[in-house]
Amino acid sequence: MPLQAAEFFDELCLPFPDSAVVGDTYYAIPVPAGPWRLSIGFTRTIHTDTYGGLRTAVLHTERGEIDAVALGFIDHGTFHRRDEALNTPRGSKRYGTFDTHHRPGHPPWEGVVTTGLRDAIERYTHIWFPGAWTAPIPIRAEGRIAGRSVVPLPAPPSGRSR
Repeated sequence: MPLQAAEFFDELCLPFPDSAVVGDTYYAIPVPAGPWRLSIGFTRTIHTDTYGGLRTAVLHTERGEIDAVALGFIDHGTFHRRDEALNTPRGSKRYGTFDTHHRPGHPPWEGVVTTGLRDAIERYTHIWFPGAWTAPIPIRAEGRIAGRSVVPLPAPPSGRSR
């Protein structure tokens, strides 16, 4: 069964208009005309077709991967509500993960709450792409999205290079 990665990344509501999902990975150009790219893909677990988080990476068009961070679903409460409702035991194969097996007509990541992941991605991109995250942060309530303003982070001190 398909992973439906595009729908998962749509759920994150990332603010980068110059972006695309290719296979199971989200790619974006947060700063137009710059050499930096953002890549977000699913991290696998030791179990076949089971995913435990996202791997977010900064890529340079000439130098390749510059930095990466793993964002675990457990660490960001992504499936906490689902697992609690289903009494999924902590430490089991299904706790804080999703797999490609699911009910027809439903995404494999049904029950996801993306707020923690989105916040972590926002903090990460503020470090590497100051000012690029300009879209309102969605507030999720029963699956609905309402906007609120983002307070921009101060610019990094001048003279710093990467």
